[in-house]
Amino acid sequence: MITCFIRYEIDPFKRDKFEDYARAWGQSIPRNGADLIGYFGPHEGSTTTAYGVYNIESLAAYEAYRARLANDPLGRENYEFAKRERFILKEDRIFLKNMSLPHGAARLAPMEELIKP
Repeated sequence: MITCFIRYEIDPFKRDKFEDYARAWGQSIPRNGADLIGYFGPHEGSTTTAYGVYNIESLAAYEAYRARLANDPLGRENYEFAKRERFILKEDRIFLKNMSLPHGAARLAPMEELIKP
């Protein structure tokens, strides 16, 4: 399993357009074969940085997924929407592998440790 991180530089005055774009991918990406973690936009701090994050089995699976996405009506419409509205100023994509797996269970402190007389 690999994770695709897409870093966007967006026009801060068109953040609502990016939000519409993200919601459309929320429908199209999962139905075309990737496990969408989510699209994340500015909240505090930078007003121009946003991310899209999803898991995919392999680079070969990614190529097949991209072909399906390009033929998906909502996918095509979303590409055209971004092109027409020009709210994405820059887009970088990187594929990373989670190297910390398997994760251990979170340790919860016993109640006696939390309540000390």
